[in-house]
Amino acid sequence: MDVSGCAAERLKDARVLAALFEELVVVLDLRVIGQPQWHVFPEPGGVTGLALLAESHLAVHTFPEHGFAALNVYCCRVRARPDFESLLARHLGAASCRVRELPRGVEA
Repeated sequence: MDVSGCAAERLKDARVLAALFEELVVVLDLRVIGQPQWHVFPEPGGVTGLALLAESHLAVHTFPEHGFAALNVYCCRVRARPDFESLLARHLGAASCRVRELPRGVEA
């Protein structure tokens, strides 16, 4: 997902992003392996986060200076699509969210 128009302060806060990951884990019924990892860059930088999943992984890279976040939800099982737009507006103050879905799997 390409998430734009976000609140810069939220994009700098690993706790805000951790809460986003926690909600994604619940709504998508994911299984986290170990602890998510977070790297907070010095000002004016953002945050990079990664959670290893039994199903694959969650990753986020934020750019507060642009009000932008790139969020990847890689999953090896088909799931119902949550309302990503509302979820990201609530957590990040996002004005827009471009969701791209790419089917994964082995082709026979």
